[in-house]
Amino acid sequence: MFGLLTPCAHGAYKYGIDPSQWRAHMCGLCVGLRDGHGQLARTATNTDAMVLSMLTETQLGGPVARTEAGPCALRGMRRASVAAADSPGVRLASTASLLLGAAKIRDHVDDCDGSPLLRRPMAMVSGRWADGARAQAALIDLDVEPLVAAIDSQGSLETRAGASDSRVSLDELTAPTQLCAAEFFAHTAVLADRTENVESLREAGRNFGRIAHLADAVEDLEDDLAHDRFNPLAATATAVDDAYDLLRRSDTALREAVTEVGLDREPTVRWMLLDPLSSLLTGMGRDLGILAPAAHYPQYPDQYPPQYPDDPNRRRRKPNLLEGIGKFLVQYPTGYACVADHDRPCSGRRKKAWIKRMDCCDCGDCCCDC
Repeated sequence: MFGLLTPCAHGAYKYGIDPSQWRAHMCGLCVGLRDGHGQLARTATNTDAMVLSMLTETQLGGPVARTEAGPCALRGMRRASVAAADSPGVRLASTASLLLGAAKIRDHVDDCDGSPLLRRPMAMVSGRWADGARAQAALIDLDVEPLVAAIDSQGSLETRAGASDSRVSLDELTAPTQLCAAEFFAHTAVLADRTENVESLREAGRNFGRIAHLADAVEDLEDDLAHDRFNPLAATATAVDDAYDLLRRSDTALREAVTEVGLDREPTVRWMLLDPLSSLLTGMGRDLGILAPAAHYPQYPDQYPPQYPDDPNRRRRKPNLLEGIGKFLVQYPTGYACVADHDRPCSGRRKKAWIKRMDCCDCGDCCCDC
């Protein structure tokens, strides 16, 4: 599973929202991927893509489509009411997850990560997911070919940026991600028949894409430099402080776009999108030494700070393709990542269990050091 955003359970209570709504979207997306594209496709679940399902539901208004899902290890073998797999929002989220998952696998193959014996089957998985994304998009009248072309252009952009005389800008390098996120966000308004929201949500998506790309670049910078991998910050000689400033400005622009269509007043939008973005940037600012840590929140003395067997921020070696696949299969389908601290399959960074991240985050309104 991929994604930057995790809403906080305490924030849900603040807004009067049942925290299980996040799980309803996540499980609905996972079930939709399984039913439409097989068990392996469940590993493409992108937690950020759930925002698309939520935005679609919020704009539609009225009763939401829910269905009963069977027992699952991620829920402690309990049944649950989840977003319907055939709902427009879940179909859009599935399209995004498959398309981005296919691109990520292909990046590993193109970089010759892992054993040569795995590259062909992984390329086949990437192609199958890309075809699945096209088929899923056709069900919701979304033209993904411009998005596929944008993703395909990323490699040539990085090659040009890596040349000694390169004049490729940071904005050009993040443009494909911006385009994809922009069109996905805009299509939530189309699915909800709220065409007046399309342009504002396209702008919100564009800034979300920039945030996602830059946040990944900042997180991976040290490891990429150590292993001579491409990093957009290094390629464009962009200082980390400047990248963080751009992240903050993108966050402001996203909020302005959401406010234009009145979605900033929707509790679910604040809980699942705006507050987690604040948490992300606050935590990143502290990690970079740009923001000073704030005082602890005494109302939750038993929950902060969380105890780890080792330093969760310690830089670890980035897993190769084979190791990444192993971590995927061990941690996610079994539910291990839900209940135990674990290493991210893509970056190797130590992450808290999802249940811990739901209980405590950097939102500033609960048990967090922000």
